[in-house]
Amino acid sequence: MIRIDALWLCSQPQDMRAGADRLLTVVVNTLGEARAHHGYLFANARASRLKLLVHDGFGVWCATRRLHAGRFVWYTPVAGTASPALQLSTQQFEALALGLPWQRLGELATIRHC
Repeated sequence: MIRIDALWLCSQPQDMRAGADRLLTVVVNTLGEARAHHGYLFANARASRLKLLVHDGFGVWCATRRLHAGRFVWYTPVAGTASPALQLSTQQFEALALGLPWQRLGELATIRHC
């Protein structure tokens, strides 16, 4: 199993034909470096496909997930206020990969009287 200590959602849509080398270039140009044991998550413009790039300390792994129907719940930064990359928790990543509203995990953890 590949160890991932931190996950980063890269908000700019990417061409899913891009391979590991091109995505690695995006990471380095956006964040300044690709760190070992960090994962970088990308989506296409329709948010129907995801790619995860992981630097394991020796090389780079690239995995793809595609939805046949629907879209992933993707992050859209507000112009001028947000970074092009957002760090995700493991729970947020798992929810995102399943197509769930990962931004609302804390809010959904508690049920209150309406």
